Amino acid sequence: MKLFLIAVVFAMVWAAVTGSLSLPNLVLGFLLGLLVLWIVRRDFAGGLTVLRPLKLLSLAVLFIKELALSAWRVAVLVASPKMELKPGIFAFPLTVDRDIEITLLANLITLTPGTLSVDVSEDRRVLYVHALDCSDPVAVKRDIANGFERKILEALR
Repeated sequence: MKLFLIAVVFAMVWAAVTGSLSLPNLVLGFLLGLLVLWIVRRDFAGGLTVLRPLKLLSLAVLFIKELALSAWRVAVLVASPKMELKPGIFAFPLTVDRDIEITLLANLITLTPGTLSVDVSEDRRVLYVHALDCSDPVAVKRDIANGFERKILEALR
């Protein structure tokens, strides 16, 4: 029953995103929702992952804030005459350990201007990140750990 309701919510989100409330479009959204639930079933098996809507909203707000700040920083860096960039790759030790958490963190980092998730170690304990400004990798690691990673843990555990 719970999965059915989640698929209905996915159908409504699909209808909102596509802008069509027609029956075929709602059915397509419902079927896509079921497909997504089937794909991620192992990550949510046994009720180990609990979704907390307010914490997910908090994560979304943090992402929008970081997106705006990072876009501004990158624009200032690129527009400056000297363009003093110190790009680099650093190893970020992961606290998150589930596939869905690692994927979400890597995607949030990649979607934020100025950073890019490059790879995850074989043992899934380290995420390699490229930063446009890697002059202080310790500060960047601290920002990721206290920001995205902490919010992901709050929202999914």
